Amino acid sequence: MSATPTTTPRRTRSRGETSLAGKLASHGILTVASLIALFPIAWLVFLSLGPDKDDYLHPGGIWGKMTFDNYSFVLQDTNFFHWLKSSLVVSLGTTVVGVMIAATTGYAVSRMRFPGYKKFMWVLLVTQMFPIAVLIVPMYQILSELQLIDTYLGLILVYCSTAVPYCAWLMKGYFDTIPFEIDEAGRVDGLSPFGTFLRLILPLARPGLAVAGFYSFITAFGEVAFATTFMLDDTKYTFAVGLQSFISEHDAQRNLMAATAVLVAIPVSAFFYLVQKNLVTGLTAGGTKG
Repeated sequence: MSATPTTTPRRTRSRGETSLAGKLASHGILTVASLIALFPIAWLVFLSLGPDKDDYLHPGGIWGKMTFDNYSFVLQDTNFFHWLKSSLVVSLGTTVVGVMIAATTGYAVSRMRFPGYKKFMWVLLVTQMFPIAVLIVPMYQILSELQLIDTYLGLILVYCSTAVPYCAWLMKGYFDTIPFEIDEAGRVDGLSPFGTFLRLILPLARPGLAVAGFYSFITAFGEVAFATTFMLDDTKYTFAVGLQSFISEHDAQRNLMAATAVLVAIPVSAFFYLVQKNLVTGLTAGGTKG
């Protein structure tokens, strides 16, 4: 009597499980995307090691003459540390003031139903429609009348006018995800509306605050047009304006610009590292309700 051949049952993939080919394809795509994203950074660092301003035309020649002289020149013979101080003062000031205004605005619109609260949010959105070229002249006149030209405070207020509308929308969407019962519990415990906001709501909104803070910081740190117009003293230039000092009408010291750009990226990278744990959570949660 012949034995009946037994067949092993075919394994079926569970829901959400990816095949080996799918995993290899996804990892390959992510690897290529990562290389594409990192290439400009690596290229900038590579060019910053070339001693001549025209080395970018013949990058292959940099290998035999790499040097850190560009970094030494930028740190010792330019106003680099003045630019660093100005950039940090303006960026951190914009972050603190802008996030504070945006958080209180977003919370008020999320929780309170005052006349015109919906139109108020649309007005904030409309302010983002005007290009910088249109805003520079009236802003210059306002700052001139307030005697805030060539001051850090004036530039911080200008940047807040750009950062606050977007951050207010962001924070409003995030506050909508926090249950109203928390506000009611705060009132039962005898907290004022501001006390409830400060002691109960803000700690829960930390991811949203991190996203708003990061956006405000980047907006102020990399802006050029307003800083060039409103800051007259070269010791008060921000990094973005200071880079222009390496460009003249007939010449451009691209090797020094590359070295400065690498140094500029360090504070931004450090700030990103501090808030990166909350960025993903804040971006996703803030978009669930509007």
